[in-house]
Amino acid sequence: MTEVSSLTGRLLVATPALTDPNFDRAVVLLLDHDDEGSLGVVLNRPTPVTVGDILESWAPLAGEPGVVFQGGPVSLDAALGVAVIPGDEGPLGWRRVHGAIGLVDLETPPELLAAALGSLRIFAGYAGWGPGQLERELAEGAWYVVESEPGDVSSPRPETLWRAVLRRQRGELAMVATYPDDPSLN
Repeated sequence: MTEVSSLTGRLLVATPALTDPNFDRAVVLLLDHDDEGSLGVVLNRPTPVTVGDILESWAPLAGEPGVVFQGGPVSLDAALGVAVIPGDEGPLGWRRVHGAIGLVDLETPPELLAAALGSLRIFAGYAGWGPGQLERELAEGAWYVVESEPGDVSSPRPETLWRAVLRRQRGELAMVATYPDDPSLN
């Protein structure tokens, strides 16, 4: 099998050509990417469910808007915590993924992480790809791959994240941010 260059910690930004409704204008943070497949969470799909409704003890630490996000179409009954923790060392119950971004073990007592947390988001489900599947989608032009920033995880306006991430890119990619929601109305 061909070695896969890891995209862990980078963003997948759905191209306007991506027709899967699960990923329409999605911004996915890749939490793991290797030759065995890929796993990420959609950063811009808030649900109406508050964190307190499902993980009461974590609610005070969850960033605004304080709701659970739909991380993707896989395992919607499972919760993932993604947190930004500045500095070199993270606390017990947190595993660095990339830079200051890492996964929270939601079985850990929240008070062990509270002082270190820069931000926290809770996701129901995740986006997953089998071996070679994401690479095929990339070759087909379904995704743009761009660098993530710690603020992407905790964007206070997730509904604008797709445009914001594209807007900060250089060249023609920044122009994609102006792509209309419904091009047939142009």
